Amino acid sequence: MFIADLCGKGGRQAAAHMIKPLKERFGVDYVICNVENAAGGFGVTPEMSRKIFSYGVNMQTSGNHIWDRNEIIKYMYDKPNLLRPANFPEGAPGTGAMVDEVDGVKVGVLNLMGRAYMKDIDCPFKVAELEVEEMRKQTNIIFVDMHAEATAEKQAMLYHLDGLVSAIVGTHTHVPTADEKVSKRGTAYITDAGMTGGYESVIGMKVEPSLKRFLKGLPYRFTPSEEDIKIAGVVVTVNKETGEAISIERFLEDFDINNPPKLESNNVVEEDEA
Repeated sequence: MFIADLCGKGGRQAAAHMIKPLKERFGVDYVICNVENAAGGFGVTPEMSRKIFSYGVNMQTSGNHIWDRNEIIKYMYDKPNLLRPANFPEGAPGTGAMVDEVDGVKVGVLNLMGRAYMKDIDCPFKVAELEVEEMRKQTNIIFVDMHAEATAEKQAMLYHLDGLVSAIVGTHTHVPTADEKVSKRGTAYITDAGMTGGYESVIGMKVEPSLKRFLKGLPYRFTPSEEDIKIAGVVVTVNKETGEAISIERFLEDFDINNPPKLESNNVVEEDEA
C-alpha cells in the first residue's frame, strides 16, 4: 500500500488513525508513505518520521522538500528507510534506494525525482537503470515513487522501466489521477496518487493565501488546510515470485479530524505540532 503525500497536521492525523484499518481491510503486507510535506507542508522532522513509522509504515519516501528541515539530515544517516530521491548528486545525505524485507520476502523501494520544472539534478532515467539493475540482484519486487511535476516525465518512466519493476507511482502534484493500470509486462502505474491532507485547498494549502499569491504576486505564507481531510493512495497486488503486478486499486477516504476514532497511545499526533 502506498500512502500519498502527507500534508501538514491534518494529513498526519489521518495517517495515524487510518493506515492500520486500511492495512487490515486490504490485507496489506508492506506500506510506503511519502512524507516530504508532513511538517507544515514543507519537509519532515525526525520526531514526525518516527511517529509515522509507528502508524504501520515500513518505508518513507520524499521529494524536493526533503531538505526543508535541517534536522532531518543527521536522522537520515541513522534511518535509511527514510529515502530521498536517488538522483540527487553524489554526496547528498541518506540514500534513494533500499531493499527491505517483510515476512521473508524482499521488497525494493526506489525514490526518484523529475527534472522538468524542478531542481536541476542528475538524470532520473539513467539513475533508475543503475538502481533497478542492482536491486534486481536481490528481488523482483521493486516499487518506484516518481516524484515529478510533469505528467509526461512520469509516463515516460513507466515505459523506461516497464517489466523491470512492480509499480511506479507518481507523486508531487497532490491531485489524484484516474489512470491507474497494469501494463502488459506487469508493471502497475498511476500518474499521481494524490495527497493525504485537506482537500478544501489549493494542493493542500489554505485557499486565501494561495489565491493572493496568484492575484497579487506577493509571497503570502502558505499554511496547510485542515478542511475536508482525506487519505489517498493505492494498493498494488504483486506476485511475490515474479514481481509482476496483478492489480492496482486507487482509494480516497474521508477523515473527520473533529471526531477521529480512538487510538493506541503511541499513535496520537501531538496537538502542538504544526
